[in-house]
Amino acid sequence: MEIKDYEKAGKIAAECLEYGRKLIKVNVPLLKVAEDVEKKIYDLGGKPAFPVNLSINEIAAHFTPGIEDPIVFKEGDLVKLDVGVHVEGYIGDNACTIDLGKNSELVKASEEALKAALKIVRTGIRLREIGKEIQEAIESFEFSPIRNLCGHQVEEYRQHAGLTIPNYDNGSDVELEEGMVIAIEPFATNGEGIVIDGKPSGIFRLRQVKNTRNMEGRKIIKFVEENFKTLPFAKRWLKQFSNFSLTSLEREGIIEEYRILVERGKGLVSQAEKTVLVGDKSKILTKVD
Repeated sequence: MEIKDYEKAGKIAAECLEYGRKLIKVNVPLLKVAEDVEKKIYDLGGKPAFPVNLSINEIAAHFTPGIEDPIVFKEGDLVKLDVGVHVEGYIGDNACTIDLGKNSELVKASEEALKAALKIVRTGIRLREIGKEIQEAIESFEFSPIRNLCGHQVEEYRQHAGLTIPNYDNGSDVELEEGMVIAIEPFATNGEGIVIDGKPSGIFRLRQVKNTRNMEGRKIIKFVEENFKTLPFAKRWLKQFSNFSLTSLEREGIIEEYRILVERGKGLVSQAEKTVLVGDKSKILTKVD
């Protein structure tokens, strides 16, 4: 049942977000946190909808540790933990920010923006109204929303589907419809409010399936189709395959790698996110009972 799967995915995602939040401490390796949270997802009966993201300071999104990554959390870090879970392709997506320094107001800005948006989300609400609530909440803390990052509609095996949910009043009069599932995802910053592409992330997606002469590449395509379908996957999840074959598939346009997203002014970034089933009385799916 679609709704039950969304609800189960949301509950697991929320539990794993809280689990991961408690693991993030100074001197703890990012790789350990990512792998522990991903294992927890499987233990609770779900599958990762994307690799656990652990984006620090001016990195807003799309950072996941690599194979044997030595990076550890440091004093002063501002950590975005983004966890997605799917059950039979139906996704629960949520995020929070952990402050290992003195940036509690920036954390609060994104959290309060999320709360403000959740209060008004219902059938028929216009996208610009959601964005306006988010923008005003963040600006009340004298920070800026990141304008080119947004929330998103969620569909079966599609993490970013259909509508985008703005983090500012973008003028859109498009209305939410009964039964839509959306992720509301405010980002707040003390920088410019724009993200740009950074380094390759080690996170990939299957772009298109076509023939390749690379024999191992064919095995990779089969593995990805069977295990992740159209959802993002981490390079560290494919340790059994060679870098050469992954590079070949990327060159052929079969897979593509996401870029790390960095705040243009090197400002710190906070994030908060929940997934919601839209109705006259909308229901938050990513919450612990």
